Amino acid sequence: MFGVEWSEINWSLLTDNFEYIATLLWILGVVLVGRYVKRLLRANEKLDVDRKRRRLNTVDNVFNLLIVIGLVIIWSAELQDIAISIAAFMVALVIATKEFISCIVGAFYKASTRPYTVGDWVRIGNYDGEVTDSDWLSTTLFEVDFKGGSYAYTGRTTVVPNSVLLTNSVQNLNYMRRYIEHTFSISRLTDDVNLFEIKEPILAKIKEYSEHFHEVAIRYNNLIEKRLDIKIAGPEPSVRVRTTIEGYNVFTVSLFCPTQEASEIEQKVTEDFMRIWFDKKRQL
Repeated sequence: MFGVEWSEINWSLLTDNFEYIATLLWILGVVLVGRYVKRLLRANEKLDVDRKRRRLNTVDNVFNLLIVIGLVIIWSAELQDIAISIAAFMVALVIATKEFISCIVGAFYKASTRPYTVGDWVRIGNYDGEVTDSDWLSTTLFEVDFKGGSYAYTGRTTVVPNSVLLTNSVQNLNYMRRYIEHTFSISRLTDDVNLFEIKEPILAKIKEYSEHFHEVAIRYNNLIEKRLDIKIAGPEPSVRVRTTIEGYNVFTVSLFCPTQEASEIEQKVTEDFMRIWFDKKRQL
């Protein structure tokens, strides 16, 4: 009674709309598989946070590429039919989407040179921070307070188009995530206090604050020099005294220390400097 003959089914509806149905099924299938793979990665407790983030980013890029390839295959017949019209259209499209194309070229440049990966600290032109996401069009950075010397996250996010990679230098600052050559200056108006008499007490204080990580700092300093094949300052601290044309005495301190402790040590050394300076000032 309810039987349906195959010959009675109107197959023309499916054949006439094959591309649309195939497109919907392809996108739905790729999205579902992608979500399943990402769920498996997130549930993998053997991977550390940075490696997990890199693999999740790679999965996103791969499945996005699969969607594009599938759509090109599905609509290939229609694309061939309008190839001549597309040629003229592409000329206008290239002019209108020059920035977009530059971003794609920048993505291929990034993939071939691999100047950074997710989790690295980088400086791209005038932008710097930690790479939190990277795709075919842009790189997203969590801003890090390099200029202020606290090396903490500022809470701001910067999206850098990949076209910037073609016109600006890229500096990988990932070695700074653990240890850094931290330099800061203390300025005082020119007076009768001899700052050279403060150098040794301050160096002694710095060595006291650095004692608990000194051995690790030496090993890490040697590791960076071997990896980068260059000679860098450190790990021994240094103090330099200079003057400015405005009449200031400048007391500059440099030390190789854990990045997370740089701001704290700077505050302690500044406090010691002020105490010693005021003691000498009172003795005059």
